[in-house]
Amino acid sequence: MAPDYEVFELGDYRLQSGVVLPDARLAYQTYGELNAVRDNVVVYPTAYGGTHANCEPIIGAGLALDPSRYFIVVPNMFGNGLSSSPSNTPAPFSGPDFPGVTIHDMVQAQHRLLSERFGIERIRLVTGTSMGGLQAFEWGAAFPELVERIVPRCGAARCSPHNWVFLDGIEAALTADAAFAGGRYQEPPTNGLRAMGRVWAGWALSQAFYREERWRELGAESLADYLATNWGARPLDANDQLAMIWSWQHADISANAMYRGDFDQALAAIRARAIVMPSSTDLYFPPEDNAYEVARMPIAELRPFETVWGHLAGSPGPDPQDAAALDLALREILAA
Repeated sequence: MAPDYEVFELGDYRLQSGVVLPDARLAYQTYGELNAVRDNVVVYPTAYGGTHANCEPIIGAGLALDPSRYFIVVPNMFGNGLSSSPSNTPAPFSGPDFPGVTIHDMVQAQHRLLSERFGIERIRLVTGTSMGGLQAFEWGAAFPELVERIVPRCGAARCSPHNWVFLDGIEAALTADAAFAGGRYQEPPTNGLRAMGRVWAGWALSQAFYREERWRELGAESLADYLATNWGARPLDANDQLAMIWSWQHADISANAMYRGDFDQALAAIRARAIVMPSSTDLYFPPEDNAYEVARMPIAELRPFETVWGHLAGSPGPDPQDAAALDLALREILAA
């Protein structure tokens, strides 16, 4: 079966670290048509463990991201198994030897896709959730004259120390499995992947979600049923997951030659009109982190999801109120 995506060949791609990733590839999918003046572009980067298919629920006729109006480009981030990843890169960069790819590296590659393949010089909107939100902030800071609007959801402009510690715990759960074998496993380290899923379950959703037994809305008959059905071993390559975690932990819009670690300067440089949408109950990216960022961005509004669905609200989660809040924000900013 032919893949449901295209591939942009990056060739020998130099990363921020100086490592050259040979024959690098960026998988992507597009929805809609690029208009004659090439000004109807929406970029929608993927989130941790997701692909372009996971972005499709908020793309469609009658929605804010309507393909009859916008040319929507969904680039798959490095490490997700479609773009260059440990699982699909040959030696000497296969498996645990895959180099660290920063969010900055990802966005620079996406910019090449847009400019070289499509001749795009203006982006109407960049939006994404979780690691897609990290990329939306990076787009705004790295290309302030190109990006007109950003809507980061359940993300941040950098990985906080607390977020880093949470991710370190996720990694520890996976790598503690003896079958992981330092990343040189012959079979998936199932016990480690299962333990990793259980750790995710406690962080991805709020205390109120579990207290109110909202998992029943997903068809689960018991908490144990919900955990087994939704948070078992994820069908993702273990080294791919670790590569994405590394990218997440090293996210910082100022960690580059443009801003040299000056985080406030990088935030102030974002010219794009922004609606920043944290979840009121997100344990990864709390609203307080976004409030700091919004206060230092020139044209930005903080608009939290008021929800019990924690980090999942930005996807959006199963709650129709979260979906409606997101669609409204996208409509408003696209019309501004």
